[in-house]
Amino acid sequence: MAPDETVVQIEGPWRHRAVHAGGTRFHVVEVGQGPLVLLLHGFPQFWWCWRRQLESLAAAGYRAVAVDLRGYGGSDKPPRGYDLPTLAGDATGLIRALGETGAVVVGHDWGGLLAWTMAVLDSKCVTRLVTVSAPHPLRLRSSLLTFGQLRASGHGFGFQLPILPERRLVRDGGAMVGRLLDEWSGPAWPDQETARTYREAFMIPAVAHSALEYHRWFGRSQFRPDGLRYARTMRTEIEVPTLQLHGALDPWILPRTAQGSGRYVAAPYRWRLFEGAGHFPHEETPVEFDAELLGWLSDPEPDR
Repeated sequence: MAPDETVVQIEGPWRHRAVHAGGTRFHVVEVGQGPLVLLLHGFPQFWWCWRRQLESLAAAGYRAVAVDLRGYGGSDKPPRGYDLPTLAGDATGLIRALGETGAVVVGHDWGGLLAWTMAVLDSKCVTRLVTVSAPHPLRLRSSLLTFGQLRASGHGFGFQLPILPERRLVRDGGAMVGRLLDEWSGPAWPDQETARTYREAFMIPAVAHSALEYHRWFGRSQFRPDGLRYARTMRTEIEVPTLQLHGALDPWILPRTAQGSGRYVAAPYRWRLFEGAGHFPHEETPVEFDAELLGWLSDPEPDR
């Protein structure tokens, strides 16, 4: 029997609630008071990947909110809407539904891609931008023409197939989810309990299919009118201070793919590489990650 959405209601010094934005129900986890920091997870995870940052941000005087993206965890899983402009609209709608006009936006992996998109499509909603293991979408698009990133993205091309990838992800209790976490991370992460938590969350009905729809839109839209329109829009320079964080050992999104994203940022921009970390530096090296994030957020004039 597949687990239900209660498996993502993990207890901690935070509260769980449902927030409606644009006709979609989102499961959010919230802690702290102060300026809003919206935390957007990536694949193959859910809000829980930010558990350490929720606590450290709250302790530093921020209102930290982590959300299950459309199709994940305890949020709605509609049949469509997995393109980056729609996902960015979800997140900006969430900021307003949380009673704010703007927020610091921190996104990892797919959450990072939609954070870049938010900063272009609705820049007034983003006061500062932090992307983790996520190149600018145009940088990722062009890098797929190079052999190194093309080879690293092998799983992504496999995800374009119908039906079969979903079945592979949930087979044997989500064993493939555990393998991806292990393959894309540095040494000594994840432990068995962490991997089990992510595997279980991916067994919630419709999550595997919804998660793969992100990959399918990005792949299939490259030469379609909607994808070309999106690419043209993303040429707009980003006007908010931006921090880009990446693991030096990331084998899924190569550091050299992410580097160079600063060309799309007109505001102060900072790039930091975490030695010994793979695709999940916020979980693999949380002490170093939080020090970098909080130090940058507290800097009134972040460097270029």
